[in-house]
Amino acid sequence: MGRDRWLTMTALMVGALVLVPGIAHGMHIAEGILPATWAGVWFAVALPFLAWGVYDINRRSREDPTYKPFLAMVGAAVFIISCMPIPVPTAGTCSHPCGTGLAAILIGPAPTIVVTSIALLLQALFLAHGGLSTLGANIVAMGVAGALVGYGTFRLSRGAGLPVLLAAFVAGALADWATYAATSFELATALHGGRSVVTMFVAIGAAFLPTQLPLGIFEGILSVGAYRFIRRRRPEILSPAPHTT
Repeated sequence: MGRDRWLTMTALMVGALVLVPGIAHGMHIAEGILPATWAGVWFAVALPFLAWGVYDINRRSREDPTYKPFLAMVGAAVFIISCMPIPVPTAGTCSHPCGTGLAAILIGPAPTIVVTSIALLLQALFLAHGGLSTLGANIVAMGVAGALVGYGTFRLSRGAGLPVLLAAFVAGALADWATYAATSFELATALHGGRSVVTMFVAIGAAFLPTQLPLGIFEGILSVGAYRFIRRRRPEILSPAPHTT
């Protein structure tokens, strides 16, 4: 009887979440924001990076059978972390943490682009976050820019002698801010109208500042905590030294 009651309550809660209307805060670049030409441009930019990511995943999986399960866990983390929208009405999108900086230093930049694209696709299909026509632009901003800046910052910081946890903090923060710089650029190039691209870029970037500055710091702290936890519990799944020691 207790089990049946629990199942009934669970079904009712799920039904309420699905059927009861609520306020939807769309995030990433929403459907219809970009003209078709620019949407196509960003798809074309994203495709070579996705091909690189698929190739790298296949290569790593052949070398290490445990890589794919770890990749899946990191991908799930990126999906969850990036599902926390803070509306920015003046920019036509939302601020939110991304998780790509952390992912890049755990699984590498190329695989991070792939798992980010999957997270963005699922969010566009089922959560009304982003859109299918703007998927390429969102992949470039969150996946490509976030992963490359996060990973590159981590490696450069370690090469400069920074402690690994400080390097993780810087990587997480800069990856987040790079994502929103890229998003601002994508919106500015497509929507500047009679104004210059630079003027529009500065205006959109300024709209993100109040929310994205603290979110970048939050991502840096999150990256430190996650990296420290994994290094203590399962150091063998991190990338080889010298940059992880």
